[in-house]
Amino acid sequence: MFSMKRALLPLMAASLVSVGAQAAGDLTTRPQALPDLILGDDVSDYSMSHKRYELETGQAYSLKIISSGYKEYAIQSPEFFTSIFLRKVEAGDMEIKATTLTELEFEEASEAEIFFVPIKPGTYEFYSEGLENKGMVGEFVVE
Repeated sequence: MFSMKRALLPLMAASLVSVGAQAAGDLTTRPQALPDLILGDDVSDYSMSHKRYELETGQAYSLKIISSGYKEYAIQSPEFFTSIFLRKVEAGDMEIKATTLTELEFEEASEAEIFFVPIKPGTYEFYSEGLENKGMVGEFVVE
């Protein structure tokens, strides 16, 4: 039995190496653009264009969040923001490099784009702080 385990070790090691080969390279390159998240529209100040985003761990994404400017919108997703690798945030003529986000606050019509890689599976709520009871709630589903 001992010699059988010893014989299986190289096979197990080889399978681990081949799994690792699938994740080789820079995981943050060539992000998949998600549909824009638009906050507010001509029909309702409290609309959100998307309430659900389905994501995969290890896949790079970009998400543009666009504020209509009808209200002040403060987008938060504490659990999600701590379970992604944040590459950068682009807003205006700025590129912001940070390790995590707390909130993206839009005081007027503007936009920001986040570039990230989900690293932990789960379902994570996102919302506009203070406007949850108006329906400004959605979820990121990471598999």
